[in-house]
Amino acid sequence: MAEEIFQLDVVTPQRVVVSEQVNEMTAPGSEGEFGVLPGHTPFLTTLRFGELWYRKGNVDYFLAVGPGFAEVGPDKVTVLVDTAETADEIDVNRAQRARARAEENLRKTDYDLETALAEMRRAEVRLEVAKKVKKT
Repeated sequence: MAEEIFQLDVVTPQRVVVSEQVNEMTAPGSEGEFGVLPGHTPFLTTLRFGELWYRKGNVDYFLAVGPGFAEVGPDKVTVLVDTAETADEIDVNRAQRARARAEENLRKTDYDLETALAEMRRAEVRLEVAKKVKKT
């Protein structure tokens, strides 16, 4: 029996980050995380900053992505996002500085709360993804 796979393309305005045949994936939908397996019912959704995970064979891969859109079909998922970084592309020191700035901005009374929370979410997602490596 043939292994069930689907095409996953993760694209930013600057580059194609992933273009692979994969077995399954999860992504950070704006209404919550969702998973996709081959043959999934088609849908279109928005994405928030978060972790995108996919499995190819027995290897797990992780990306920090967002915000953007995902188009899911039975044999292809296209993810269009503003940013996408693999775990090994993330500069941990830079992400830690960004988290510290976001924490400082959250304490300011004249700083937009929604912006500060988005900055914090992005920094935390990047740090969490950076901790992960390919798992075999």
